[in-house]
Amino acid sequence: MVRPYAIKGKKRKNRGEKYDKKEQEHEEQVEEEEEKEPAKRAAIEKPTEEVVGKEEEEGGEAGTDELVGIPIVPSDKKNNKNGVIFVLEKASLEVAKVGKSFQLLNSDDHANFLRKNNRNPADYRPDITHQALLSILDSPVNKAGRLQAVYVRTEKGVLFEVKPHVRIPRTYKRFSGIMLQLLQKLNITAVGKREKLLRVIKNPVTNYFPVNSRKIGFSYSSDKLVKMRKYVDAVGDDVNLVFVVGAMAHGKIEVDYIDDFIAISGYPLSAAMCIARITEALADKWSIL
Repeated sequence: MVRPYAIKGKKRKNRGEKYDKKEQEHEEQVEEEEEKEPAKRAAIEKPTEEVVGKEEEEGGEAGTDELVGIPIVPSDKKNNKNGVIFVLEKASLEVAKVGKSFQLLNSDDHANFLRKNNRNPADYRPDITHQALLSILDSPVNKAGRLQAVYVRTEKGVLFEVKPHVRIPRTYKRFSGIMLQLLQKLNITAVGKREKLLRVIKNPVTNYFPVNSRKIGFSYSSDKLVKMRKYVDAVGDDVNLVFVVGAMAHGKIEVDYIDDFIAISGYPLSAAMCIARITEALADKWSIL
């Protein structure tokens, strides 16, 4: 038997009804849009006060230099006074291939690897640099906008700059990952921005110092023991201070650009404690609370 087919005319008729409905709906939408257009034009020509207020608020927010996705230390960027520069010398930041991946060497996780390569694990202390950077960037001196720059030079002679408005990760694990990325890619940029937050730069570090600057080094072995508050008070306000602090476990910084070597305690101090004393004295001098 032959299979009966439905009459084609009915289907066409139903389709025609659907198309008619769609055309009617399209015409109704066009009429509604034509009615709304005068209201839109009036709103564009005469914006309300609320819209203007929102635009002003958005404009004020867009004017700030905050980096998208990166925590920023709030600072007084309108301050044009002389500031302070910190240099961390002999930082123990070295990358090596351990197993199948590259890692930032430290005395806790890579002691066996270092001993196999005839190296002293006690010399690999990247946590000292981490603590020193936190002490600098978290200080009221930085938040008041008086910190001009931070430079770090590793034991291998690699020099990089840290922007004052960057907040270094609190945990050592994340800090280690950032240092590893920096030493491999030579810079770290902000999310959605072209600004380089950390970048490797050319030596020597003296090329980046202001003209009228005084370079001060710190060492427990120095014969010149001073009180930090009296020392900074004796420096004129027109002088840019450059403090050079060692970021190593033991030893003395040996650089030729330092103008004055001083000791600020009769006891050996860690880099973070030394920086804390410096920033506290500067805050008292500049009346930063």
